[in-house]
Amino acid sequence: MKLRLAVVDYGAGNLTSVSKAFAAIGCEAATCSEAARLDGFAGIVVPGVGHFGATTAISAGMRETILRRIDAGVPLLGICLGMQWLFEGSSEAADADGLAILPGRCTRMQVDLPLKVPHVGWNVLRQERTSSLMDGLARSAQVYFTHSFAVSVSDAAVATAVHGRPFVAAVQREHVCGVQFHPEKSGDVGLRVLRNFVLMARN
Repeated sequence: MKLRLAVVDYGAGNLTSVSKAFAAIGCEAATCSEAARLDGFAGIVVPGVGHFGATTAISAGMRETILRRIDAGVPLLGICLGMQWLFEGSSEAADADGLAILPGRCTRMQVDLPLKVPHVGWNVLRQERTSSLMDGLARSAQVYFTHSFAVSVSDAAVATAVHGRPFVAAVQREHVCGVQFHPEKSGDVGLRVLRNFVLMARN
C-alpha cells in the first residue's frame, strides 16, 4: 500500500509538481483544502510560492488541525513559502502570522551587486548538523531556489546556503521540517530529501 500524504492547498501552491515528485518515489499525495481531510494521512506537506500574504488563506481551523496532527506525531514538511510559514511571520506581509512553531521572521534578502534578488537558480547546501531530512546528501549537493525573502541563520537550521549572506536553507525540529529550496525541481538531490521525509512518515 502506498504511503498517503496530504498536500495543503491554500491557493499558492506548486501543487502539481510537488504531487508528481512524491508519486515518482511511490507515494500518494492528495491535495487538501479542508481541515477535516487532514486526518488519516501519514504526513502533511505545506508547499507554496509567491507572497507571504497568501498564507492568510490558511484558515484558523486548518492551522489548529495542523498543530493537532503535529502534536500527535505526524511529520510536516514546508516547502519554500511553506517553510517560511513555520516561523513567526515575514516582513513581506507584516500582518500575516506564521504558524510560529519556529522562532524568527523572514526578511527581504540583502545582497551587493552583481547579485540580484530574487535569488533564482542552483546553489550549494551547507549542512550545519546531522539530520534525518538531509541524510545521505553529499557535502557539495546543489538544489534549486527561487525566492526574495529568507530567514537568517537560526538554531533550527540543519542546512544553509549563501546568496550575498547566509540564510536558512533547511530546518528540522523533531518531525517538523522545512526547505527554502524546491526539492521537486532539484533532481536526485531533491528526491532524496523527499524520500527522507517519507521515511519519517513511515516511522
